[in-house]
Amino acid sequence: MPQQTRPPIPSRPVFARFYSKVAGPALAKAGVTEHRKRLVAGLSGQVIEIGAGNGLNFPHYPGTVTRLLAVEPEPHLRELAVQSARSAAVPVQVVDGRAEQLPADDASFDAAVACLTLCSVADPHAALAELHRVLRPGGQLRFFEHVRADSPAMRRVQRALDATVWPLLMGGCHVGRDTRAAIAAAGFRLTETEKFSFPDTRLPSPAATHILGTAQREPLGTS
Repeated sequence: MPQQTRPPIPSRPVFARFYSKVAGPALAKAGVTEHRKRLVAGLSGQVIEIGAGNGLNFPHYPGTVTRLLAVEPEPHLRELAVQSARSAAVPVQVVDGRAEQLPADDASFDAAVACLTLCSVADPHAALAELHRVLRPGGQLRFFEHVRADSPAMRRVQRALDATVWPLLMGGCHVGRDTRAAIAAAGFRLTETEKFSFPDTRLPSPAATHILGTAQREPLGTS
């Protein structure tokens, strides 16, 4: 495991409660559950999920998952995740930790999951490097994230929001990150990526552009 230390993550109890009571249910009403199911469909073996929140993905993991290590730094959400884990169909261990310094050995997981998380980690490049480290060669990274918009005008809006109020109000979230490029830069091979607008409304939103897909840590000996 890496030995470097990082600053503690600031506690965001107000946002954590807002997410668990308001934002999470609103996303479910808008249809996010279908995307959560697609995200983890077909996974097997040992899986690590970063930013597991209050455990909203837990019910959707298939029975072929033999162990799920759910990493969540926020105390309130982590407590809710522990409760959710008790009714999950797969063995779930919820732990305190941050994506940039995962409590796991090298090459110890068959798959990793990042769901609406890479937008809010302090250092997405370090987080992806850690996911690459803990995945075995040939292991999968599954991701579902909102990302940089295609429209230049909306990108300008995203940059302005990210530099001002959005991270402060939304628990550190950034709406304009180029997560697809960051995944590739971390040494993963993108094998499947779908881009779409969610929620699907007529009103433009700086957080509407999403990607859902799969990337692979290349097997040993692959150039």
